[in-house]
Amino acid sequence: MAAHPSPERGLRPVTGYPYLDAVLDPPGSVLAMAHRGGALHPEIPGAENTLHAFRHAVALGYRYLETDVHATRDGVLLAFHDEALDRVTDRVGLLADLTAEQVALARIAEVHAVPTMAELLEEFPDCRFNIDLKSMGAVTPLVELLDRSAAHDRVCVGSFSRRRLQAFRRATAGRVATSAAPSEVAAVRFWPLGPRVAAAVLQVPWRHKRHRISVTTPGFVRRAHRAGLHVHVWTGAASSRWVSIDDSESMDTLLDMGVDGLITDRTDLLKEVLIRRGRWAGRP
Repeated sequence: MAAHPSPERGLRPVTGYPYLDAVLDPPGSVLAMAHRGGALHPEIPGAENTLHAFRHAVALGYRYLETDVHATRDGVLLAFHDEALDRVTDRVGLLADLTAEQVALARIAEVHAVPTMAELLEEFPDCRFNIDLKSMGAVTPLVELLDRSAAHDRVCVGSFSRRRLQAFRRATAGRVATSAAPSEVAAVRFWPLGPRVAAAVLQVPWRHKRHRISVTTPGFVRRAHRAGLHVHVWTGAASSRWVSIDDSESMDTLLDMGVDGLITDRTDLLKEVLIRRGRWAGRP
């Protein structure tokens, strides 16, 4: 078996956030994250963002779980990707227009209830969560939940909206690791002076399907590390304009670039790749 290059501890910056800096010990490890609990794992079809999916990922040994949050009309924070129930449940309606009691009647894949973020933090006390803020209405409920549960070191928060991120950063005063908004990523990608950004990590796609423009390259990873930032690469859905990383070859390529984390729907494949490379840091 060919040897794979393994980044040494000294090449990765220390961010000061335990959530991210866990990748530094053991040296050469990588943060393996279950995207929506491992949405495309063949054993859990259609069960994305459910307690069933997250339990499945934890049983595989994952300690980092990725999810999204929206708030109901009455301010309950839900672990759910879409703004409406329509795509993955047996009910319809915008989450922001529904009460938590109404959402509780919905079933994902006809079986699973929509979990609250509080339920996830309570059920998986040894896990950390990567959270995508999907709405402005979710900012305050998330801040309040982290305060109540003292879970500031257990989460990393990101969003495609810089406005939402800035509101969250102001409310948490730097106590929580955050990923970069797209405009912040672009600054690191294209500004040769190596700008300072408010984030601690760049969570980015690999490359564009149609235009074949790569965001994640070896040079981008080196530049991010020089700027004191970690790099996590997330997978693109089938309908996304970004290339999926849910295959062994893509995972190997990105790991050879020295990325600090991979966010995948295929939790089975990522675990296999990391075990083969001697870099699996999850539970056996």
